[in-house]
Amino acid sequence: MPELPEVETVRAGLAKSITNATVTGLRIHDPRSLKRHLSGVQDFQKKLVGSKVLDVVRRGKFLWLPLGGGTTALVGHLGMSGQMLVRTPEFPEDKLNRVTIEFETKAGEALELRFVDQRIFGSLAIDDLTQTRDGGAGGFSAGKNRDKPWENLIPISASHIARDPLDEAFDKKAVIEKIRNRKSGIKRVLLDQNLLSGIGNIYADESLWLAKLHFDRLADGISRAKLGELLDISNQVLKAAVSQGGTSFDQQYKNVNGESGFFSQQLYAYGQTDKPCARCQSPIRRQAWANRGSHFCPKCQRPS
Repeated sequence: MPELPEVETVRAGLAKSITNATVTGLRIHDPRSLKRHLSGVQDFQKKLVGSKVLDVVRRGKFLWLPLGGGTTALVGHLGMSGQMLVRTPEFPEDKLNRVTIEFETKAGEALELRFVDQRIFGSLAIDDLTQTRDGGAGGFSAGKNRDKPWENLIPISASHIARDPLDEAFDKKAVIEKIRNRKSGIKRVLLDQNLLSGIGNIYADESLWLAKLHFDRLADGISRAKLGELLDISNQVLKAAVSQGGTSFDQQYKNVNGESGFFSQQLYAYGQTDKPCARCQSPIRRQAWANRGSHFCPKCQRPS
């Protein structure tokens, strides 16, 4: 599933291509990709076509495009295999394209946003924007939404999502205190999007390996200093992955140009089963965990 670095890569690509563009048309090839727009296909089209894209914003794995007067947004969630590809109209058809949104850029160029999704777990929807709970910015937009009317707004459907480590308003001290009140394993806590967002299976395994913490170590037994170190490491891992365009293991994740990310070449734990640990040379192990797997070094990352 695309995590923060993959979604941020898509956000940056969309922002560069379609900010200030106007939606001129819409082709829905598979209405299942609009399943979260509960008012139906016709309402989606009515609200979207003719709207101007004001910005492209992200919080954790959620992505939204404020529209028109800045009170509504096109919300996109990539799910397991969603891709948002920016194409010219003459570009060959993309397989498994579920929705095509047609744009005219500020310079008069015709572009298409093609929502490609193999498993159809992703979605597009128009949602109302609401004030953030803490009064801060809705999400990350590389400073482009600063001082704009929609800066402190967030889609209702994403309002429950916590801030992510790359968010300027991320409160590390407050998050540490919340973690210390959890009696779950630390990896389960890292993946709780209501506590901090954007970290999924890949980047949790990498962060825990770098911090020398076992994935099932109880969160309430980890010192504040160690938790601070873990959050700092997570921040660094996410930034490094963004710089490499995210992580691609197959054809399911692509950036807006249809290109893969290269962070997989820098992974120490995730996907490295039986390979030697970069610190101690012990074989990396994979253990079944929460219907997926956790990758760790049995020597460097002891349970206690």
